[in-house]
Amino acid sequence: MSKVLLSDLIWMIIPIISVYYIYYRWNDDKITIPYALTRMLLQLVLIGYVLTYIFDTKEFTHIVGVLTIMLIVASFIAMRPVAKKDKNLYLLSFISISIGGIITLGFIIGAVLDLSTWYEPRYIIPLAGMIFANAMNSVSVGAERFESEYEKVKNYKIARNHAYKASLIPNINSLFAVGLVSIPGMMTGQILSGISPLVAVKYQIMVMVMILSSSGISTAIYLKLIQNSYINKALERNSLP
Repeated sequence: MSKVLLSDLIWMIIPIISVYYIYYRWNDDKITIPYALTRMLLQLVLIGYVLTYIFDTKEFTHIVGVLTIMLIVASFIAMRPVAKKDKNLYLLSFISISIGGIITLGFIIGAVLDLSTWYEPRYIIPLAGMIFANAMNSVSVGAERFESEYEKVKNYKIARNHAYKASLIPNINSLFAVGLVSIPGMMTGQILSGISPLVAVKYQIMVMVMILSSSGISTAIYLKLIQNSYINKALERNSLP
């Protein structure tokens, strides 16, 4: 298979232009898609240089620094759809994604993969990226759904249950669809690079399980951590004359 050149990617501008046109006409928004694409390009180029440096140096402190930045950014992005933001929610988001993500990453590095060095950056950083990103998305969906459900029912337990179920819908749908509807990105990349499909399947099973685990644990922790604040709000509301 021939290598994909940067110049070849220019052809992808054609379908993107059609999406941008529809998005603009239907939402009167000229900024979001160009801004998102520009950020994506700059961030990927930057991370390419950063990872090249880290892979060469293999310094433990550099790896910890990258993982910490990833968690901080993920915790902020996770709270983006929440209407009523405060500093406490950002902290709870960080704690939730960190615990769920690091627990899952620890099992993958310590028990599943046979690495000569547990902090091998070529493995730990890409895996951490997948784990943290999916935990971030689930916490984000769960936080937004909890907020909207609580406004309707004013009951923490009911809102929590609905939010948790909604947060895992994309992950559970992926489990149902994988192999029948879709061949996931990691597996596709390995097959395109020449690895046996059976070997790619083993790695994809690992990825699917770790994504569901980190997403479910992180969202559950977040929904439990916010429990006291919402219960206190309910008590204050009931105590009003």
